[in-house]
Amino acid sequence: MSAATRPVYGAPCWVSLATPELESTQEFYSAVLGWTFRPDSLGEQFSVAMSGGSPVAGLGAVTSSLGMAVAWTPYFFVTSADTVAARIGERSATVAVGPVELGNGRACLASDPAGANFGFWEGDVRPGWRSGDHDAPAQLDLRTRDAFASAIFYAEVFEWASGRPDRCDVEYEHGAVIVRAAGRTVATLRGGAVESAPDPRIRPRWHVCFRVEDVGAAVAAAEAAGGTVTEPPTDTPFGYAAGLRDPDGGLFTVAATQPSHADATNKPQQTTT
Repeated sequence: MSAATRPVYGAPCWVSLATPELESTQEFYSAVLGWTFRPDSLGEQFSVAMSGGSPVAGLGAVTSSLGMAVAWTPYFFVTSADTVAARIGERSATVAVGPVELGNGRACLASDPAGANFGFWEGDVRPGWRSGDHDAPAQLDLRTRDAFASAIFYAEVFEWASGRPDRCDVEYEHGAVIVRAAGRTVATLRGGAVESAPDPRIRPRWHVCFRVEDVGAAVAAAEAAGGTVTEPPTDTPFGYAAGLRDPDGGLFTVAATQPSHADATNKPQQTTT
């Protein structure tokens, strides 16, 4: 994460995919989301996904070297990775990797008490990437068993709801915990997932959502490129959206930038019983 903007402390500052092989993964996301890629300063096993000239996400072929599962992971901005790592350990959660030096900063991977994985970053972040902007490339949604318990954990770790103007605010709306930074919604925490269920769609996890012009076209492209549909296109809190899995197992969501004729005509009909 390079260059010199500083987001709100505790706010999302990046999303990254850990994958086993870079070239094939780039080909898949290029076909589905129209991304282009450029090398990353972190090394030859890393790349930066670009959309419309702006950075969208990071890809790293690190699952073998770091023993990580294939997964999309959100990163939150902090000023001291050591301090946050200590807070996590004090709250019966796990720091799995780090803090480790990466480029011009330090990164950690962790999991919350419910088992949802996340990361945090100490250092400069990429300009032009802000979760929650109208044209943001990603939205973040934590689906977990107890949204309030998770909100308390993250608030204590990342200093949410501290009342400081340079920290994130937290509100409860429509059955979900909403996290805002400088008035922008940057993350949502929703309860109800079953921790022990075998279905990975409902295990506690952070879901990363990318905007597309046509959800149906993205679904078709994913299937043609070897991906699978985990959640058929339907109305969701993100809007009209679908859940997808890439060929290596990485789960992500695509949601319409705005209702399109194709998406509207492909929506499932509502039925009553």
